[in-house]
Amino acid sequence: MISGPANGTNRVLRLIAGRIGAAMLTLFLVSLIIFAISDLLPGDAAQEALGQTATPAQVAALRHEMGLDRPAYERFGSWIVSLAGGDAGTSLVANMPVGKIIAQRLPNSLLLAAITTLVAVPLALAIGIASAMNRGGRLDRALNIATLSMVAVPEFLVATLAVLIFSVKLRWLPSISMLPEKASWAQLFQNFAMPVMALCVVVVAQMARMTRAAVIDQFDRPYVEMAILKGLSAPRVVLFHILPNAVGPIVNAMALSLSYLLGGAIIVETIFNYPGLASLMVNAVTSRDMPLLQACAMIFCAVYLLLMLIADVVAIVANPRLRNA
Repeated sequence: MISGPANGTNRVLRLIAGRIGAAMLTLFLVSLIIFAISDLLPGDAAQEALGQTATPAQVAALRHEMGLDRPAYERFGSWIVSLAGGDAGTSLVANMPVGKIIAQRLPNSLLLAAITTLVAVPLALAIGIASAMNRGGRLDRALNIATLSMVAVPEFLVATLAVLIFSVKLRWLPSISMLPEKASWAQLFQNFAMPVMALCVVVVAQMARMTRAAVIDQFDRPYVEMAILKGLSAPRVVLFHILPNAVGPIVNAMALSLSYLLGGAIIVETIFNYPGLASLMVNAVTSRDMPLLQACAMIFCAVYLLLMLIADVVAIVANPRLRNA
């Protein structure tokens, strides 16, 4: 007979396996959508490469050479099989492996996302917890107004205003974020300051509001009232009682907020000409480089699903009700 802890572990493993299976199925369906949408874009790489002066015969010959005249289902089948084997294909414009092109840009995007996360997560947690601890007070109302205002402001407006103020008016920061190979800490700060600020505005606001809601939900629980009646201070109650029980919702809030970086990075990287994966995808759309566009889109979707999967797993492990469901 299976013991209680072992039975609970089996339930957790089944739940996690189910989440992984759902994520893989979602990723396959997303690949269908990505391929269909990219195939519907007007024009193709052959027309873009030859220009408007090319004859139909020249365009047809180049399309045949690139394999663009094959039926859509054949191209999708070849692409998904190669992608599953780790081969994202060859760029139609650069005529080099897509994986090699992405490998040059992906570390830059990961670095930007990591720095944004290091800044946004502690700031959002501090704002959310402070707002929850002062629920209904002046500080709470002020933080609510501030976070609502931040959520309402799109990142492209924040980025544009940052350029106008800090680059054009004050001349403190460069308007283009370049990454020198041997950059000092001062140069790194100057190059990352405005992109990180533009991404943090909305991310911090969303994460802070969801953290506030999760902490307030725990504040109304009986165990918190008991801890307060025992004379424990509010910071101690929050750190040692509320946060361990609210870790599931908070991690889910972090995952949802950080996934916003995927969409925001496209705009921010384009405005600041940051050499990352998002700006590479924009260039692929312009040049109709479908293998590169599809690979970049799949990476963004895979990262989003990975964040959601991590949040689900943390929620399952942290919540006894889900473990024993």
